[in-house]
Amino acid sequence: MADTYTEGYRIGFEVGNKDISIKKTVNIRYRLGFERMIRKAIENFDRIGLCSTIYRAGSSIFQGRSVNKNGFFGANPNKQFDYDHKEDQALVLDKLLVERKLDCMKNAYEHWKQEAAEHGGPAVVEIFGEMPFVPETKKTACKLSEKQQKLSVEYAGKAGAMQNRYIKGEERSFTIIAFPVPDIGEQYAEIFDDIVRINTLDYKLYQGIQQKLIDALDQGLTIKVKGRGDNRTDMTIRLHTLQDKMKQTNFENCVADVNIPVGEVFTSPVLQGTNGLLHVTRVFLNELEYKDIWLEFRDGMVADYGCANFPVEEENRKYIKDNVLFHHDTLPIGEFAIGTNTTAYVVARKYGIEDKMPILIAEKTGPHFAVGDTCYSHAENVKVYNPDGKEIIAKDNEVSVLRDTDVSKAYFQCHTDITIPYDELGEVSVLTEGGDVIPIIQNGQFVLPGCEELNRAFEVER
Repeated sequence: MADTYTEGYRIGFEVGNKDISIKKTVNIRYRLGFERMIRKAIENFDRIGLCSTIYRAGSSIFQGRSVNKNGFFGANPNKQFDYDHKEDQALVLDKLLVERKLDCMKNAYEHWKQEAAEHGGPAVVEIFGEMPFVPETKKTACKLSEKQQKLSVEYAGKAGAMQNRYIKGEERSFTIIAFPVPDIGEQYAEIFDDIVRINTLDYKLYQGIQQKLIDALDQGLTIKVKGRGDNRTDMTIRLHTLQDKMKQTNFENCVADVNIPVGEVFTSPVLQGTNGLLHVTRVFLNELEYKDIWLEFRDGMVADYGCANFPVEEENRKYIKDNVLFHHDTLPIGEFAIGTNTTAYVVARKYGIEDKMPILIAEKTGPHFAVGDTCYSHAENVKVYNPDGKEIIAKDNEVSVLRDTDVSKAYFQCHTDITIPYDELGEVSVLTEGGDVIPIIQNGQFVLPGCEELNRAFEVER
């Protein structure tokens, strides 16, 4: 477990074309209970020249983190309490507080700027399997005013930009891996074994299959994604133009490095011409449940949205704006990806734990769209290549390029993946320059030649 985790971190620097030798520290974030694995991971990191830093997850009125925390911490006995108090900043938040927090942050970074420059980024161990959390909206809970929401967004943008000046995005990396906890049910031991198997799937096998997917996708001007059954998804994704198809590609061949397990191929779409409706009947995002969530996109930006969690539509919209848009009026599509880990999908269905799978694994179990920043946020100028030697050129969109003129408009400090599971998927196809259609997935099955291996997991399920 530790070897997979630490090697993923090392490979992340390698595939991202970043120099790990100039880094001296790595920040380990984990849930209490994984100390044996973490002890081994510390030894592994030490062997590659990295000192592990570990801190307790903070809890403060000034953070507003809801049920999500950074650092190490134990089980959460009352997520509703955290949800109720996620906007307690409303009691104190004003312009002066934002300026004070940013001033303190700058002073701290200046004092520790050498250490900041030598920091490699986080290595995260997530857990899953706890009882799904469905929050209630309490009238007595504090709520940020519209003015305070804008201040919150302003602070996040400036704090993110400051962090990037001292811990440079083009030089840092990360890795994330997830394991179940006993709350997942009586079959915990079997589930744990299957998750370890998923986390250690054949890197090279998936790399080869995904290259065949990329070869087909790179022939496209646009990609069509449609749902089936109750899923109403109907999306058109516009791809960047490849000036030299022998040397350039739109999609990254992602196996098991920064995001464990394998596998997906992903891109940053062109916003202009990316339109349609994204819909999922049920999904968990950052530990919160969404029923019949839908987002409408116009030229790659969220134009409208809703869900069916609450009887009052206004509450549904606020739920999404607070927890998916993070108080922004709109967000761009930062990523389109095709998940290839059919084994993870089948394991989830086998044990009936689809609702408990973390985004880290769930995003690999079907096509997904991310709203917010691109996957290359703050590192767009670093040249990145696939194993076949082609350079990935789709790292920007019309919003992220604004960093050259007004960085405050380029980044949103959020990136939320929304996955369409295979059983809700009707079609993924590529429309080429010549008007031909290349089918990738039809009715939840991979139909592109060379991808037959991915369907074997479905055969085992049947």
